[in-house]
Amino acid sequence: MKIDHVAIWVKDIDKVCEFYQKYFSGVVHPLYHNPTKQFTSRFVTFDEGARLEIMHCPDMNVANLTESKSVIGLTHLSFSVGSKEKVDCLTYQMSAEGVPVVGQPRTTGDGYYESVVLDPEGNRIEITI
Repeated sequence: MKIDHVAIWVKDIDKVCEFYQKYFSGVVHPLYHNPTKQFTSRFVTFDEGARLEIMHCPDMNVANLTESKSVIGLTHLSFSVGSKEKVDCLTYQMSAEGVPVVGQPRTTGDGYYESVVLDPEGNRIEITI
């Protein structure tokens, strides 16, 4: 058994997809649109098959969903980049390009080497070995 995908609500599908494509080499798939529900989404596929569904619906209060999920629900997504050097390099690149870094590269108490950045919608992204 494996997790098929994780889905997140966003305000700007294209901006969020570009972020995951640029920094994590995600492959962005075609836009799906359900005109009856005014729902749109795109899947982003990563190496080894992990997928992220980026979703938008103008009738949903995405701002409230984003605020509440920091308390209950999805806390972060984690991307393994393979080495401490790659964690440092990607974190530095993202910071230089204006991506908010909310956790500088470090070894955590449980032994992970990671940094934490925010995607364009404020979702927490862990970059780890």
